[in-house]
Amino acid sequence: MTGITDRIVLVTGASSGIGEATVRELAAAGARLFIGARRTERLQALAEELGEKVAWHALDVADPASFDAFAAAAEARFGRVDALVNNAGIMPLSPLAALKRDEWKRMIDVNIHGVLNGIAALLPRFLARRSGHFVNVASVGAHIVLPTAAVYCGTKFAVWAITEGLRQEHDEIRATIISPGVVDTELGHDITDPDVAAGLQQWRKKALTPDAIARAIRFALEQPDGVDVNEIIVRPTAADM
Repeated sequence: MTGITDRIVLVTGASSGIGEATVRELAAAGARLFIGARRTERLQALAEELGEKVAWHALDVADPASFDAFAAAAEARFGRVDALVNNAGIMPLSPLAALKRDEWKRMIDVNIHGVLNGIAALLPRFLARRSGHFVNVASVGAHIVLPTAAVYCGTKFAVWAITEGLRQEHDEIRATIISPGVVDTELGHDITDPDVAAGLQQWRKKALTPDAIARAIRFALEQPDGVDVNEIIVRPTAADM
């Protein structure tokens, strides 16, 4: 199979940013989308705008039961699932000395367990069909570490390692890592340290728009079945790192 026309693609974190841009990009290319996030009013508005090829379901990626229900609802709606874009993530940056343990835990729950919950929900289905594609959104933070980003980068290193391990374990399953540089999205809106929040705004003066990452995801998905694009790193041309 080449291209993504009529492929059934699940997208998490689809209510804004890279997730929303990915839904728009893939829908325009002919895919059928099942989209999830906690902000269901945004999902509903997006699905209504894009038409019958897009359906939605409430999803908390950190909750295994929620992800299982999401996958089951997608299968019930479209009959099968061809690919999962594990995009949901959070980034409440802070210095380690600030000891923001609740924020560390939430990042680990969403960024790592969220990806694992998606794999657990879909991998048995993919193995049964001997076909499927996981696209896990990591970050350049999987390759570099910056002050205030130690825990966030740690979660993205984990996404990189999990995806690579998945690729090696299953010849019939494709696994792709998408590692964006700085992108102009809502990511980081939950930073509670004012100095760190200001620094992020300064960094975002050289930022990609979400559609740039959506096109990379589409490129990986539209390859023939025998071609697995393992990782794409997408940075602004003017990026320092």
